[in-house]
Amino acid sequence: MQKQILLLFVLTLIFSIASVAQTNTKPFVVVLDAGHGGKDPGRPTNFGYKEKDIALDIALKVGENLKRHGDIQVIYTRSTDVFIELRQRAKIANKADADLFVSIHCNAHNSQAYGTETYVLGIHRNDSNFRVAQQENEVIFLEDDFESNYQGFDPNSPESMIGLTLMQEDYLDQSILLARYVQDNFTYKLKRKNRGVKQAGFWVLHNTYMPSILIETGFITNKSEGDYLNSLNGKTNMSKSISDAILDYKSKLNSDVPSLIETTSSHVDITDLELEDVKSVAAPPVNVLSINFKVQISAGSNKLATKPYNFNGLDQITRQKSNSIYRYFYGNTSDYSIAIKLLNKAISKGYTTAYLVAYMDGVRTTIKEALKSTEN
Repeated sequence: MQKQILLLFVLTLIFSIASVAQTNTKPFVVVLDAGHGGKDPGRPTNFGYKEKDIALDIALKVGENLKRHGDIQVIYTRSTDVFIELRQRAKIANKADADLFVSIHCNAHNSQAYGTETYVLGIHRNDSNFRVAQQENEVIFLEDDFESNYQGFDPNSPESMIGLTLMQEDYLDQSILLARYVQDNFTYKLKRKNRGVKQAGFWVLHNTYMPSILIETGFITNKSEGDYLNSLNGKTNMSKSISDAILDYKSKLNSDVPSLIETTSSHVDITDLELEDVKSVAAPPVNVLSINFKVQISAGSNKLATKPYNFNGLDQITRQKSNSIYRYFYGNTSDYSIAIKLLNKAISKGYTTAYLVAYMDGVRTTIKEALKSTEN
């Protein structure tokens, strides 16, 4: 009898959530940020291209593609050639309660480098990533009162990047998923050189409260790639690849049962438990503080067996599901120094966007809070 009552309760909960989901008419809000603008043209080139113009044209075309879908609302940080402060771009996205923030740029280098790369927020892994973030962040020097507005943030200082990751920590796996969709489209549909999904300290990503990416569509300092990006065909193709990636991302997030039901069903087969068993499972240990660190190495829509052959030889792999996204973790330790070694090993195995996560009594927390607790 108790089992039947409990099962009825769960089914009622499922139908209630499904009903709410069906009546929820809130659109999926995408903020498109065309980099630079106005007095900030972007990186200079010898070929006459202007990053601000190319980025704007691509962003507008992405918006046109998305607007064809009635359940998507598009907001531009700029739709004309005007200068918008970095903090204002983030403010626009946050005020709109956006579901995604996508910043579009063109790359530049003193060589003939070429190819596409998409960034999520993170501490730079190498000098190249830091250089790209440094160039994009330097726009704050063009703003009035930048010293007070950015609270001493220095784009030229690697130390200034360290604190940037905390505010985006909860959205990092979703950001990486979208970034991979973008890069896959560039690579397999357009046959552009894939420079990968990377992490770096972009201020504009740091201050947004939703999954956020920054796309470097190619190098305008490379004559061939600059010609392509400046052409109507290039802008049309790049914009379609970006909008298709956003649509794929949105589709994956909406394709499964709500996360509350997934969390319940994935951990406990509730129909096989008595009420007393449910209470005992839910009850945490008293006065016991358990801190654990893991390395998140990837996230995606594919469910993979947690075997070394699927993870570049790494063992100790665990998997968690949230919405339609599977998160994969390497290792599990209460020792922070060991966790750092695990992170470095994951990076050496090719997981360049890997990062540490922390759990306190089984509940996700920040690295900062976890380290605070281990000190007490």
